[in-house]
Amino acid sequence: MEAGLRVEIPGIGIVHLGLGAFFRAHGAVYIANAMAHSGGDWGVIGVSLQSATMRDALAPQGFAYHAVEQGPQGETIRRIDVVQDILVARENPEAVLAAMALPTVGIVSLTVTEKGYCHNPATGALNPDHPDILHDLTHPQPRSAPGYLVRALQRRKEAGLPPFTVLCCDNLPENGRVVRGVVLDLARRIDPALADWIATEGRFPATMVDRIVPATKPEDIARLKAQGIDDNLPVMHEPFSQWVVEDDFVQGQRPDLGAVGVQLVRDVTPFELMKLRMLNGTHSSLAYLGYLAGYETIADTVADPIFAAFVQKLWRDEIIPAITPPPSVDLTAYAAQLLDRYSNPAIRHRTWQIAMDGSQKLPQRILGTLATNLAAGRDSQGLMLAVAGWMRYVGGTDEKGQPIEVKDPLAADLAARAVRGVRALLDLRAVFPADLAQALEPGLTAAHGRLAARGARKAVEDLL
Repeated sequence: MEAGLRVEIPGIGIVHLGLGAFFRAHGAVYIANAMAHSGGDWGVIGVSLQSATMRDALAPQGFAYHAVEQGPQGETIRRIDVVQDILVARENPEAVLAAMALPTVGIVSLTVTEKGYCHNPATGALNPDHPDILHDLTHPQPRSAPGYLVRALQRRKEAGLPPFTVLCCDNLPENGRVVRGVVLDLARRIDPALADWIATEGRFPATMVDRIVPATKPEDIARLKAQGIDDNLPVMHEPFSQWVVEDDFVQGQRPDLGAVGVQLVRDVTPFELMKLRMLNGTHSSLAYLGYLAGYETIADTVADPIFAAFVQKLWRDEIIPAITPPPSVDLTAYAAQLLDRYSNPAIRHRTWQIAMDGSQKLPQRILGTLATNLAAGRDSQGLMLAVAGWMRYVGGTDEKGQPIEVKDPLAADLAARAVRGVRALLDLRAVFPADLAQALEPGLTAAHGRLAARGARKAVEDLL
């Protein structure tokens, strides 16, 4: 069925960097709901930093698209028309900067993935040697997401406009603080007075976002077309959705998000730690070990009782003991809800898709829990096995000797290190801090050996 929701064409209030499937299935839906409920000119200009594919697909349909909720009982289809334009930064950086400098724009939000912030995942600090950052230091038309934020804020300062709120929607621990630090570091290298102005006037609320959004497949498009819905690029998503946001915006300017289910809080840290470690941590664990065991999707993986028991053991014995729950949240109930979501047969979330960019994800998803458990003297054999699974995965060959297409900004370095073994991978400081690497080495070496000797499924079964 199709649920129609039509909002009058709004003015532009938000520029979103990294307009991908996740934001279109999550943030854009909340914004559309907020405008339908309370009004306001919060139309979105989407920005693709590199590819023109999405703009070219959505422009012929006025940038509207359909969000398809996939539940065990069937699908619900809804038209979303909050996106008013899509710019391609690689083609026209000036147009992107001009949009971000519009007086009506109060928020610049981002889903550029962890690697898009040009930072060191192990420390959260700006990587000043990143090629895009080196470019952005000396060129007013930037290449990186931090570069666009800094140069657009520079224009607003020079024009006498207030800054926009920077709303990071990526899976980074304390994402607001991290992005603020990256932006201020880059701004200080360009103009210390600009950095001071951003530090004083700018706002970088932290957020936690949650919705499983598998990649749209050609058969999804064909299925909708057979129902009379001609959409070049719909988005698929699960029924569940959560957005927790620190209520700290420049001049208080934002859509009425609280009226449509967004949790507006003073401190998002407990929520994001819960989600990063319990959802993202187990998602990555299942992705690497499940892929090696021959499973295509998360639903396929947890349909195997061995892997279902494994993920429950991770939550019960290794992850929940390392977390302070958010107010009024039962972590055991949250884990049960996660397993139900993972088991949804309508959501075909590929293990290969989740396994992408592991070098950027491991520190916040798994290594933080391992560090907490080591300090507490708590056993972490399951998470050790998951990290060992990542080490096997980035070697580029599966258990049947078939090549793995490893998508990671450090893919070549990881493959070369994987040949040399566990120690060489642990020496990668962009992922493993030196003290943690030393503490992990014995356990990871043993886990890696078990994977090599027994295979992923048998190694998991042995652990249980």
